[in-house]
Amino acid sequence: MSSAPGFLCGYFCLAGRAAARRRSLLLCQRAAAAAASSALPGLPLLGGARRRLLALRGLSPAARCAAAGRGAAAAAAAGGAGPCAPRRRGCGGLGAAGGGFRPSRVAVVVKTTRYEFEQQRYRYAGLSEEDLKQLLALKGSNYAGLLERHRIHTKNVEHVVDSLRNERIEVRLVKRREYNEETVRWADAVISAGGDGTMLLAASKVFDKFKPVIGVNTDPERSEGHLCLPVRYTHSFPEALQKLYRGEFRWQWRQRIRLYLEGTGINPAPVDLHEQQLSQEQHSRAHINERFQDQRSDISGPHLLPVRALNEVFIGESLSSRASYYEISVDDGPWEKQKSSGLNVCTGTGSKAWSYNINKIAHQAVEEILKIAEKHGSFNVPLDMELVQKVTNDYNESLLYSPEEPKMFFSIREPIVNRVFSSSRQRGFSSKVCVRSRCWDACMVVDGGTSFEFNDGAIASIMIDTEDALCTVLLEE
Repeated sequence: MSSAPGFLCGYFCLAGRAAARRRSLLLCQRAAAAAASSALPGLPLLGGARRRLLALRGLSPAARCAAAGRGAAAAAAAGGAGPCAPRRRGCGGLGAAGGGFRPSRVAVVVKTTRYEFEQQRYRYAGLSEEDLKQLLALKGSNYAGLLERHRIHTKNVEHVVDSLRNERIEVRLVKRREYNEETVRWADAVISAGGDGTMLLAASKVFDKFKPVIGVNTDPERSEGHLCLPVRYTHSFPEALQKLYRGEFRWQWRQRIRLYLEGTGINPAPVDLHEQQLSQEQHSRAHINERFQDQRSDISGPHLLPVRALNEVFIGESLSSRASYYEISVDDGPWEKQKSSGLNVCTGTGSKAWSYNINKIAHQAVEEILKIAEKHGSFNVPLDMELVQKVTNDYNESLLYSPEEPKMFFSIREPIVNRVFSSSRQRGFSSKVCVRSRCWDACMVVDGGTSFEFNDGAIASIMIDTEDALCTVLLEE
C-alpha cells in the first residue's frame, strides 16, 4: 500500500514530461510546416536536399524537425523542394509541376467483405443464396445486413475508381489475394479501399519510401478507419484528388519496424493470415508446410524478414492460455528471463491500437489508487470525479506518440513475477528489442496479418530504420 505515493509522484512526473514533449514537438512541427508551406511538396529530392534527408536520420525528433524546416526554407528560396518531398518516378507524376501530386497509375487494393468471405467459404459446398441465408441465420448472423454492408462498400469503391478514371488515371483494381509486388512496382501510388486492416495489408508490400499509400474508408459506419483519409472524402473523393493536385496536403512518413531472425532451426517463410481464417492447429500445420517448402529454414545468421510492421509486432504462444517463455534484452541491455501472455512492440502509429488497450488504465483503478493514497495521508488534493477523469486521461494520453517518431514502445502482457522470473520493465520506449524464444509453439505476428514461427532457439531483433518509413498523406477535414 505504501507504493501509492510513489505511483502518484511517478504519474505526475510522467504526465508533465509527456505534456512538455508534446508541446515541444508541436511547436517544432508548426515551425517546419510554416517554413515548408512555400516549398513545392512533391518535387524530387536532388543533390543537397537528398543528402540532408539522409543526414536527418541520426538526429532527435526535435532536431530533425528543425533541420527539415531550415532545409525546406532554403529549398523554397532556391525554387526547389523541401527534404520531405517524394521523388519523381518517370511518368508517374510524383512531383508534378505546381507543387501537387498527380499519379499516372494507381493500384486500388479492395478488402474482402464479410458477405464475400461467407460466399467463398461455402462456395465448394454448392450452396445457393437461399441456403447461405439460412445457414447464416442459424449462426446468428444477419444475411440482409451483411449484403447491405457489402453493397455500401462496393458503391464507395466504384466512386473512388470512377473518380480516378475521370482524371485519366490508369487504375488497377485488385483483391487481397491478387495484390503482389508486381502490382506495387507498376503503380505510382497505392490506395487501400476498406478499413485499417486493408491499409495494413496495402502497406505491407510497399518498400519504396517514396511511394504513397492512401487509405479510403469504404464503410465508415462500421469501420474506424484511423489510418484512412477523413470520412468526408469517402463520398467526395474528387475533392481529395483536387487537393492532392494543388498541394493542399502534408506528406507523413509513418515509421515502421523491421525484423531480423536468427538462431537454430528458424523458418523465415511467412504464413499470410489475411486470407486464412486458421484454427490454432491449422496455423501450426501451415508453418510446418512452409518449412518443408522453404529450403532456407536451416540458416542461423541474421535474416531480414520480408515484411515491415506499421502497427506492431506480437510474440507469444499460439495457444493463448499457455504462458510464453522467452528471454528479452532492451537496447542491448542484459538478458532477462520472462514468462507472460506475450510481448507487444509498436510504432507511433500502433500506439493508438493494441498497445494502447494493453496499457491504458481505467477510471475505476485510478479512483481506487487515489483513495488508498488519501487513506494513508499522502494525498492532500480533494478527491472528486473531475480529478479522477483528468488523471486517467493524462496518463492514457502519455501512452501515445507521433507516427513519425523513430522509436518503439514495448509492452509485456501480464508478466509472471516470482523468485525465478522477473519483469524489471513492464513497458517503455526503446530503439531495439531482442527476444530469444523458449516457447514450444509460438509465433511472431506482424500487424495481425503475417505470422512467422518463433520457437525455442530462435532470436528476433526488432528495430526501426527510417529508410523503412511509409509515405502517407494528411488531408484536412
